[in-house]
Amino acid sequence: MVRRIAVSTGGGDCPGLNAVIRAVVTTAIGDYGIEVFGIETGFDGLMGRGGARVRPLTLDVVRGILPEGGTILGTSNRGSPFAMPREGGGIVDRSQEIVDRLGELGIDTVVSIGGDGSMRIAAQLGELGVKVVGVPKTIDNDLMVTDVTFGFDSALQVATEAIDRLHSTADSHHRVMVVEVMGRNAGWIALHAGIAGGADIILLPEIPYRTQAVVQALVKRARTGRKSSIVVVAEGAVADGGDALYLDRPASTHTVARRLGGVGNQIAEDIAEACGADTRATVLGHVQRGGSPSPFDRVLGTRFGCAAAHLVARGGHGRMVALRGADVIDCPIVDAIAEPKLVDPDGELVRAAKSVGVSFGI
Repeated sequence: MVRRIAVSTGGGDCPGLNAVIRAVVTTAIGDYGIEVFGIETGFDGLMGRGGARVRPLTLDVVRGILPEGGTILGTSNRGSPFAMPREGGGIVDRSQEIVDRLGELGIDTVVSIGGDGSMRIAAQLGELGVKVVGVPKTIDNDLMVTDVTFGFDSALQVATEAIDRLHSTADSHHRVMVVEVMGRNAGWIALHAGIAGGADIILLPEIPYRTQAVVQALVKRARTGRKSSIVVVAEGAVADGGDALYLDRPASTHTVARRLGGVGNQIAEDIAEACGADTRATVLGHVQRGGSPSPFDRVLGTRFGCAAAHLVARGGHGRMVALRGADVIDCPIVDAIAEPKLVDPDGELVRAAKSVGVSFGI
């Protein structure tokens, strides 16, 4: 019988995390009488020198958090406990500390809320005997098995609103506006926001672009009387034959994920140099992660949290909840991280964008 569980939020923050926490707590307590604890700052909260940073999650604690952005538990995306930086250099495996702390706390199961990195850590902890249930979270929407992850819709709304606003200033000044959005190596935000916002050019990591083709598309628009254009570019977009751009140095420690960025400014410079167009770049950055979750993400987060608590109660460890069609199902965590879910360059959504006149820079 499951008597005590812990909830962890790992990876980048996003709207909807608190909705999941609230649903796990209310369902676990209300339906099963299970004690719930929250691990602060992801799995890092179990590796502190001063002991575990864990606190009880009661019904009073989660009351009113549904519309709040971020996570009341805090989060971390600074690497894996299986490869932590060692003082003086090198890396060390500290995963056993997590196993030991969970045992000391009497935790029967951990509900791990996160993206591919967190799910990978959860799967590895499962191999060490930790009972884990996963909840898929990422604005990038790049986890397999689930049709959509919570956080994606909220980020998409922010990006689409930004594009809507840039249309008016682009029209007023007869400019080319380049908008860089998040998504890492998956182009879901760029593709959906670009279509929803009426972008003229969308550049994706899955479809390497040619600068010449981008410029030609803009020149063609100008010759037909279009005095402004919107270019939406995913942060992981790459030029044909080139590499992704990063904000950090190549020498960054391999235990920390390198930060993509800079492609929006680069494309804006290339456009201005090639055709002389008045070009401006806007990098949306972390604004896509912040703020109150959309109604869709509040509902999906609640459904995921409830399903995770039910899965815990029936002993479904090693599995992750997911959305399949209209239903919330569960699947092995390893299936979700087998490979990233990327945009299909020949898929229906890309074909639809092309049909309404969108160029992909090819």
